[in-house]
Formats: sequence, C-alpha cells, structure tokens
Amino acid sequence: MSQVQFHAMPDGRRIAYRFAPGTGPAILFLPGYMSDMAGGKATAVFDWARERGRAALLLDYSGCGESAGDFADGTLSRWREDVLALVERHCPGPLVLIGSSMGGWLMLLCALALPPERRAGLIGIAPAPDFTAWGTDPGDQARLAAGETVFKDNPYGPEPTPTHPGFWADGQANRLLDAEIPLDCPVRLIHGQQDPDVPWEISLRLAGQLRSADVQVTLIKDGDHRLSRDGDIALLLRTLADLTGTAMSGVS
Repeated sequence: MSQVQFHAMPDGRRIAYRFAPGTGPAILFLPGYMSDMAGGKATAVFDWARERGRAALLLDYSGCGESAGDFADGTLSRWREDVLALVERHCPGPLVLIGSSMGGWLMLLCALALPPERRAGLIGIAPAPDFTAWGTDPGDQARLAAGETVFKDNPYGPEPTPTHPGFWADGQANRLLDAEIPLDCPVRLIHGQQDPDVPWEISLRLAGQLRSADVQVTLIKDGDHRLSRDGDIALLLRTLADLTGTAMSGVS
C-alpha cells in the first residue's frame, strides 16, 4: 500500500500520494515550494513511520511532482484542499503534521482547518509562513499585484523559480504572523542559522505568535535551508520520535 496512488478531486484533478496504514497518530509530511514527496526528508519520515507500524501520508500538490495540473494554478488554498481531502480519506484520527519551508506555512493552515482533537503535534523545518510578504521586495510585489509572474534565480536547479500572481495574492490573504495563531498543540521548529532563504528569526517570530505553551525552537548553527544532511535528518527523526512518544532505534 506504499506505492504511488491517485486521488480524484471534485474538479477532476488527480493528486498523487503514498499512504502506509498503521497506528496513530498518523504522520503527514508537507514539502516545500516546487518540491515533491520524493525528497530526502519526506522519504526518511515515511520510511521511519512504516518501519514502526505508524500510519503515514505523503503527497504531491496539484501541479507538482506526479500530480496532474498546472503549477501556475497552484495556491496555498488549493494545496490545502488537496491535503485535507487526502487526510479525510486516509487519516480520520489525530495527526502529526510536518512541514518544510512553504510546507511549514501550509502545515499551519491545515492544522487551523482541523478540529483541535485532530492536532497531535506540528514540526516545522525552516518554516516560511507569510513569505509572500517578508520574502518579496516591494518592486516584485507591485509587479505581482499587476498580474505579472516574477522569476528569480534558483540555487537548487537550472530553471528560475517563478512566483505567479495567483499564488502571491492567495498567500497575502493567508498571512498568519501579524496576530495570535490559535493552535494549542505541541510544536517543534527546526531552523538552520545559515539559511539563505528563510531567516531563522522567522521561527522565533512564529513561536511567539503561537498560542501553544508547548513550543520549542532548535537552531542549527551551521544549518542551511534544506536541512537534508544525515545529521539534520537524524535530528528530525529524533524530534518526531519524541513528539510521538516512540522510542528511537538505529538513529544516532
């Protein structure tokens, strides 16, 4: 049951996903912008859960990876619909949501859409809530507001990274950091202090805005944005083990 499957949304778009049945709380990994479920952190989390008999879910947002659709149509609200549809189909109980970069923003939006009893915990990896505001300079914001797509150099691949006006406008409508975020579950935030894309201070700001009293921030002095080194992934899995109350084995 861990091979790639497809879920048909009401509008006909097909969402690629992998699901491993098991005990709860179910573990859901949300990748970053222009990323997919084949990434190293997602795969490590999924394998960790499956080896321990934990329910786990990965997916590609519509227009990403193996899912149907045009990336230019993607928005946080649209991708939240993708996530919640699969959650309702496969994970009706409590969840631990893990979000990387933009996935950390989406993690928060999905958690807010779920009833409190479903929120077992959150783990943000270089979470990037509100990056359409603090991560976009005024000139680019003006171009996006006028309906123009903005392209930036991509340090992770040969093609430039696009920001489409629909994504930007939806992101601006879903900002969270200017008010209290009414989540009371345990939250763990992991951030590299050498992150060139998302300042580590964003995790501190997010921690301050969360209503939960059980929030911990771990800063990795030499950590980059991706946090995909062996040691970084080991830290992520230890954090997941701690949050789920599962004893670790085989991870240093």
